[in-house]
Order: sequence, then structure tokens, then C-alpha cells
Amino acid sequence: MGIGVAIIPGVLCISTIVMMLTFGPAGENGIYTGAAYEGVPVITWLADKVNVVFEWLFGFTTGELVGFPITALGAVGAALGLVPTFDAAGIIDNNAIAVFTAMGMCWSGYLSTHTAMLDSLGYRKLIGKAITAHTIGGLCAGIAAHWLFVLLSMIF
Repeated sequence: MGIGVAIIPGVLCISTIVMMLTFGPAGENGIYTGAAYEGVPVITWLADKVNVVFEWLFGFTTGELVGFPITALGAVGAALGLVPTFDAAGIIDNNAIAVFTAMGMCWSGYLSTHTAMLDSLGYRKLIGKAITAHTIGGLCAGIAAHWLFVLLSMIF
């Protein structure tokens, strides 16, 4: 039970903060309505400034798509909740789904579960190594998924 309770802050805090900093107002003309996913799009704004990097590495066509991998750091399940929003906005494609799947599988439990689990089991000293391995693995998986998608798209 202790491990289960220990993962809640990572999942809840990270997911909420990322969602609040990814999407802007839902209403027309930039009016906030209190709808789900409304916030101040700081992450989107920053990602759009360097989107050439995200487009080359992952094939992301807009900075909003960066919200998925960042949310996946807290909880992949919460990150999956972003996909219908991306679909409704018309900004998601098959390449993004491939990248999301690859990164999500590697980053499942990234900060929430792994950190709480290792701490609860008395292996706090391994948290840094686990996070480093997850970071490298997730980034490599996302890049590989994008370029494999590009290669297979050219063949088929």
C-alpha cells in the first residue's frame, strides 16, 4: 500500500502541471471557459521556438505534441488522455502515434512509479541511474520510431 500511495504525487502533480502549461483557452477569441485542458500554453510556446529540433528528431509538426512525452514522465495513462485532444485539433498523425507509443512504453513509471518504488524498497541510491536509463531509452525509442516510420513510409 505504501508504494501505491507514494506514486500519487508524481502522477497527479506532473500530469496536472504539464496539462496546465500545454493548452491555451478553449473558448473562441482566446476566452477562458473553465473547460478541461485550459491553461497557459508555456510549454507549447517554448517548443514552437525550437520546433525544428522536435520536427527532425520526432517528426512533431507542432509544439503542442511535446506535451505527450512530458506528461508521460508523470504518467503514460494521463498522457494518453491528450491524444483525443490532439486528434480533435487535427495535429496528430500516424508518425506521432508511433513516437508516442515508443516513448510511452519506455517512460512508463519514469518519475512516479520508479522513484516511489525504489525509495520504498530502500534503494534510493539507484533512482538517479533509473531516471538516466529511462531518459536515454525514451529519447532513443522516440527517435527510432520516427525514423523507422519515415523509412517504412518511403518503402510502402
